[in-house]
Amino acid sequence: MKDKEIVKKIIEYVGGKENIKKAWHCMTRLRFDLYDNSLILQEKVKQLNGVIGEQLQSDQYQIIVGTNVQQYHAALIEELGIDGEQEDERESSKKKGLFARLLDVVSGVFGPIVPAIAGAGMLKGLLAGLIALNILSKENETIVILDLISSGVFYFLPFFLAASAAKIFKTNQYLALAIAAGFMYPSLIDAAKLGEVSQFHFIGLPIPVINYSGAVIPVILSVWALSYIHRWIDKYMPNILRTVFTPTLTLFIAIPFALIVSGPLGSYVGKGLAYIIETLFDISPVLAGVVMGGARPIEVVFGMHHALTPIVLQNFADKGYDMLMPMMFMTNMAIAGATFAMFFKATSKTEKSIILSATISALLGITEPAIFGVLIKNRKAFIACSIGSAVASTFFAAMGVKIYGYILSSIVSLVAYVGPYFPYALMGIAIAIGTSFGISFITVKKTQSL
Repeated sequence: MKDKEIVKKIIEYVGGKENIKKAWHCMTRLRFDLYDNSLILQEKVKQLNGVIGEQLQSDQYQIIVGTNVQQYHAALIEELGIDGEQEDERESSKKKGLFARLLDVVSGVFGPIVPAIAGAGMLKGLLAGLIALNILSKENETIVILDLISSGVFYFLPFFLAASAAKIFKTNQYLALAIAAGFMYPSLIDAAKLGEVSQFHFIGLPIPVINYSGAVIPVILSVWALSYIHRWIDKYMPNILRTVFTPTLTLFIAIPFALIVSGPLGSYVGKGLAYIIETLFDISPVLAGVVMGGARPIEVVFGMHHALTPIVLQNFADKGYDMLMPMMFMTNMAIAGATFAMFFKATSKTEKSIILSATISALLGITEPAIFGVLIKNRKAFIACSIGSAVASTFFAAMGVKIYGYILSSIVSLVAYVGPYFPYALMGIAIAIGTSFGISFITVKKTQSL
């Protein structure tokens, strides 16, 4: 069955085109915001060729299709006759809770920009490895260009986030980019770097001097505020004046509001979340490893793993390093280990082929095929991967392992640990894979259904 045929079936089984309020995707999942979730034929969706798994989580319907998700999404928006964003203004029959809305926003904002972040992060890891191995020096022009390629995405991250958030909040994308431009204008960035001025003033109102390069929450909050400001101005502006004066007034109000209110507020929220995680590490690295590492597989199941991305990026922006991504790395290795153990429990060549493919995918950082295609079907194996993740993450936390650039949590990212943490990284991989593999192999019987 071709992609288009599968997509047609997916549309039919989620209640038809008229039931789809919004559709988007992340790295491995098609995500739907539907008007009536009772119309979903979940069992039929599960049986579709190419569908690894599905779930209804916090009023968001997710269909896991693996790394071919972009092909499926392209076919989906073509079949729906949209440009990737639903603009239907009908009200949903059921109001979503705060957590569900936050999950929609985070997954919706980060999903489309993941390829840029992951690609730049992988190059950043390669760059760190080349420098650590003394293959190239920091002064080498090749390093300068590699740094330009890999760091540009993270430095100008507010622009990526603004463009993506504008789609989520249904506001003008170019006005949203103008908000990001306000945050990134040299007058503000340079003043923040020099540290000689603590605030500017705009018509008597104080503007805190903050370095917003790499900022996440300030941009999302500001674009959210922009969506209301723009709609309010457009509503009362006479038709003949809208083309010129609506954007003029919107920028005049929205950018100062972002610099005075939503930007600093978002910065404080981001720093607060990062502080909570840091405090957890300060209280007990062991506790941090158990909590963060043990919970990670469950977060992936429920599609909540993107929730930590703003904290990770905040750590990079504030400190230049992060201690959560190494734990995510360990989780993926533990998932690979538990999945590979199932290879020896499978009774058919088809099962073995699926399991081996899912194991390789997990090693490369894409864990949904392993979790939904193998582990979630066997409780003992899933528990084993959680234990392996917790043990390896605790080891990493106890050793103080850090990473200095965002990188996809895959075996390839090992290059980013070249240096003082490299021995710990090798030991961590062995612990994660060995623990989860061993527990799964011992506890799962060969006769059990996988």
